[in-house]
Amino acid sequence: MPATTRRPVRKTARRTTRPATDAPMAPMDNVARAYHDLRLVIVGGQLPPGSRISERVLAQRLGLSRTPVRSALHRLEQEGFVTAQGHGRERRLIVAPLTMSDGREVMFIVGHLEGLAARTAAALPATRRRDIVRRLRDTNAQLAVESRRPGDASRFFELDLEFHSRYVEDVVGPRLLTLHRAIKPQSDRYSRLYVSVLLDQLATSVKEHETIAAAIAQGDLDAAQRAAETNWHNAAERLTSIIAKQGERGSWPGWTPASAVTRKR
Repeated sequence: MPATTRRPVRKTARRTTRPATDAPMAPMDNVARAYHDLRLVIVGGQLPPGSRISERVLAQRLGLSRTPVRSALHRLEQEGFVTAQGHGRERRLIVAPLTMSDGREVMFIVGHLEGLAARTAAALPATRRRDIVRRLRDTNAQLAVESRRPGDASRFFELDLEFHSRYVEDVVGPRLLTLHRAIKPQSDRYSRLYVSVLLDQLATSVKEHETIAAAIAQGDLDAAQRAAETNWHNAAERLTSIIAKQGERGSWPGWTPASAVTRKR
């Protein structure tokens, strides 16, 4: 009898401890939210390259405590969206500058990932390929229209994003998709900032896009991979040329733009 009376007590104790194990999930949600929101404003340029980052100000802006913001910034630093200046007590976070060498590296990486994606798309059954190619060419046709008239830079940017997502999303496996989603927004930072200048090369991009679509349509794995990689390698060269003329953004020590919302006070 004594043994049987103690068992329910143990079960009750286990039940009362379960809510405590679930409690940490709420802060994790806040970390995800802080990460998503901060990456969005960095990629969109609302936090310009080189801007000093104040953990306190960001927490106030997001309506969160500093703990999830700190965790989000750590992840953004690991992914290259944020970088550190100084050491020890002098260590300060800034939005990662946009530099010639970094831009080339990022675009080469994206090119290799999308080369694998295009290869995967070319290996799909003919019916799947036809659907992908139809959507690729529809989007590219809209880009071709933009190339023949003065257009909205943001419109070009969105169409270009749409084109590349056609042979990546719902095509590649989860590992490649995760890698692509982590690195692609870093190339988007460059494209958004220099998009008005890149418009001059839009007709060339349209031709390179058609080469990708044609290779996927033919089911030519090697040609599809090569075409996607070439498109991005050429984009890296175009970007390098533009940065050489216009200069890097946020790359000189101590520079903090007056418009930065996280400017230290």
